[in-house]
Amino acid sequence: MTPSLDSPARQPSRLLGSVTPQALAEAMRRVADPARQAPMARAVQVIDAAGAARLRSLGVPAAGRPVDEVVDQLLDDIHPWRAKMDHPRFFAFVPGPASPLSALGDLATAMHNVHAGSWLQSSGPSAIEQGLIDWLAARIGLPASAGGLFVSGGSMANLTALTVARDLRLAPGARPLGVVYVSEQTHSSVAKGLGIIGFLPGQIRRVPTDDGFAMDLAALADAIAQDLASGLQPFAVVASAGTTNTGSVDPLRAIRTLCDRHGLWMHVDGAYGASAALSPAHRHLVDGIGEADSLSWDAHKWLFQTYGCGMLLVRDRRHLAQTFHTRPEYLSDARVDDDQVNPWDLGCELTRPARATKLWLTLQVLGSEAVGEAIAHGCRLAQWAEDELQRHARWELVSPARLAIVTFRMAPPGLSPEATDALNRAISQRALDEGFAAVLTTRLRGRTVLRICAIHPDATEQDMRETIRRLEAHGAAALAAAR
Repeated sequence: MTPSLDSPARQPSRLLGSVTPQALAEAMRRVADPARQAPMARAVQVIDAAGAARLRSLGVPAAGRPVDEVVDQLLDDIHPWRAKMDHPRFFAFVPGPASPLSALGDLATAMHNVHAGSWLQSSGPSAIEQGLIDWLAARIGLPASAGGLFVSGGSMANLTALTVARDLRLAPGARPLGVVYVSEQTHSSVAKGLGIIGFLPGQIRRVPTDDGFAMDLAALADAIAQDLASGLQPFAVVASAGTTNTGSVDPLRAIRTLCDRHGLWMHVDGAYGASAALSPAHRHLVDGIGEADSLSWDAHKWLFQTYGCGMLLVRDRRHLAQTFHTRPEYLSDARVDDDQVNPWDLGCELTRPARATKLWLTLQVLGSEAVGEAIAHGCRLAQWAEDELQRHARWELVSPARLAIVTFRMAPPGLSPEATDALNRAISQRALDEGFAAVLTTRLRGRTVLRICAIHPDATEQDMRETIRRLEAHGAAALAAAR
């Protein structure tokens, strides 16, 4: 008799090679074992040229190797050489402190190999995804008409949103006349996305920012008026709810009013800052975020998810399908009823993982109150760093602690601007060489500054104060070396 698909008489899977299911389970346990994680004493470890050459030369064996041997090599020889974005003192870029609960959700999704493109393939995970989208939209004040989907991250969320804005606000023949407005502090992914969907650099206006690094509303209004007078067609404004450099929030409600006056789409890049809406003590910092026509939001930043887990929310869920819904004959059996959703009709991806599952699992286990408190803790971390800076005379605060970000620089009297820039670059390099904390530089108002983004729930007040004290010591050593 022919065995059924579920019969234990089936042969071992060729996808496992010589590995038994028991050996696979043991390998997975070793990967997840905290004792086998890479040492966390240093926030950054960069491999040298010889080590990199050795890893590149590994190649692929003709005959398979024992799984425990390969796992050991991965954990001991490969993974330690990285910037540990989940280290409590990794303060560069926007860190990625991921909850182990998110990794558990990742594992469950990967082991079951969920294809979350259609309702037919993943009705359970798709229902979870849409439920989370509804919950998140309500938290930031979007109306009941809102919808969205999970994407790989803020870059894809921005690109998807601006594609919808283009289609709804510009006739195809008018696209060469279209103009979109960003600020000097808008994330670079926005310009990249606009280029991908057909806009030239000359169609992007970079609006100046005010003293707090937020979009200057008067300058925005003037730019729109000038373009209209020139016969161009403004169609979108990209506002920020938490800029990457300084944590600044643009005047969202005033931008909404200006967009309504001229019929413009309002997109808000809230990739990391939107999470402040889940902290009762800090949601006022992103006031007006629910006025957006579309919003990008990264769960792998301040919602503590593994990469990549981003969301796109839109004010009217119908707009996504109007841009992305296609009807090829090979998908005809996956048609849905009115109360069902095919996520592949809402964005660029046909094949997509069930990204929402890990966030759902994390929120179910932790609860929204614990997540809100973790976000509030990030804001306190930056405030402790600012407080410690003010205890050292040679430091200049460039932008105050805001949404877990603070920028500053050592500026001893008598140094030229160029020498001050060089000093702060040297401080950052010395800190990286030491490895206690990762603090990198950025440029604000044409000058080099140091920047801390502190969002790890396990970082402490002592971590913040000791980091500043060590930066002070690195600055003193750099000044002494330069004499």
